[in-house]
Amino acid sequence: MSTQHRISAPFTMGTSSDFNAQVQYHTHFHYEIYYFHGGKVNYLINDRIYVLEPGDLLLMHGMTLHRAHIDPSVEYHRSTLHFDPFYFKQFIQPSFATDLLEPFQKLHNVRLQLRGAEKAEVEAALHRLGQLYSQQDTFSYQRFQAQLLDLLILINQLCQKPLKEKPIFPSSKEQHVQSVISYLECHFNEDITLEGIQAELHLSKYYLAKTFKEVTGFTIFQFLMQRRIYQAKIELIDGVQPITDVGYEVGFKHPSHFSRAFKLHTDFTPEQYRKQNQLRQNNAE
Repeated sequence: MSTQHRISAPFTMGTSSDFNAQVQYHTHFHYEIYYFHGGKVNYLINDRIYVLEPGDLLLMHGMTLHRAHIDPSVEYHRSTLHFDPFYFKQFIQPSFATDLLEPFQKLHNVRLQLRGAEKAEVEAALHRLGQLYSQQDTFSYQRFQAQLLDLLILINQLCQKPLKEKPIFPSSKEQHVQSVISYLECHFNEDITLEGIQAELHLSKYYLAKTFKEVTGFTIFQFLMQRRIYQAKIELIDGVQPITDVGYEVGFKHPSHFSRAFKLHTDFTPEQYRKQNQLRQNNAE
């Protein structure tokens, strides 16, 4: 059975040695960094099984189904970090660096087997991130983002060999799905139809709909809705424009539809989400 996880914050982080912390076969729109400290685990990513060893670092772009199958007789210890790629692109990705999300976008899912100094450096970085994440103040939040940036630069360094060895698109299906995602990224705030995507990409809308669901686990319009909600969250947090304008700006035609969709995906109305975030920032300051 598969489930879609909703992660409302730009980042979530956790360390667990609890067997009950495992979740069902699932997907989510956040990118995931999973580090295996110890235990006995077979990690299923789509149709591939990884037998994990201490020091294994998994990078996952989220939309591929994945699940840890854990042997409860052996103590299990792992660290996970989820982050919103759209938030990272807009607020953390620096101009001086290459695209730091490239390993997730091109490799999609990869295991890095870290040993020695590399293993120690990643463990230290994750430990520091965990410390900062647990502190509820403005400076810790800022330092967490700086530490995340440093970790992503390190991960890119570690991924240079896998990136050179792996073709960007191992199949035409994946290439076509990436074309749909790129189109939606450029036009998510416009009126999107399958007919319009078909005309743009010169591929059957039926083929595109079927292939997108097969590769990602989501329909095209589920992805589109999530993209609009992500953008609305960013605008609500960092902008001052009226909430009705935010809805129009991210692609909703009617304010009522925007409010219903936003609450369905976040459990808050846009007004509540903005107020809660402003209160959090004020309290942190």
